[in-house]
Amino acid sequence: MKIAVGSDHAGVELKKTVIAWLEKNGYESEDMGPYTEESVDYPDYAQKVALSVAGGLSDQGILLCGTGIGVSIAANKIKGIRAALVFNPEFATLARQHNNANIICFSARFTDEDTIEKSLRNWFTADFEGGRHERRVNKIEPCC
Repeated sequence: MKIAVGSDHAGVELKKTVIAWLEKNGYESEDMGPYTEESVDYPDYAQKVALSVAGGLSDQGILLCGTGIGVSIAANKIKGIRAALVFNPEFATLARQHNNANIICFSARFTDEDTIEKSLRNWFTADFEGGRHERRVNKIEPCC
């Protein structure tokens, strides 16, 4: 499984931890930048990750920015993307089970490494439940 990973400048250091966790757990990752803590615009990197997932080049995505809000908003502008901002492992499970989210987003400033690792573990082990959730997920696709 290939995972696209991106951030803004606030998430560069934590992104390294995420990529190390992915490799340790047998996932292929692609670091889509940035690679330094020099100030950048988060929509640029959210779009790179989202286009990779939406285009089938990556199976899933992980995004980080200062709050996680900006990257989740930007990623969700891409058709076919369901990016979920997650603050704990339970949200990660539910984002997958109920929303079939294909990108998980984290706050680099307000989420610690342990919480992110537990959230990733839950994210990758949960499956979309379908059923009543599928009807709802279908309604969140762009309509106009």
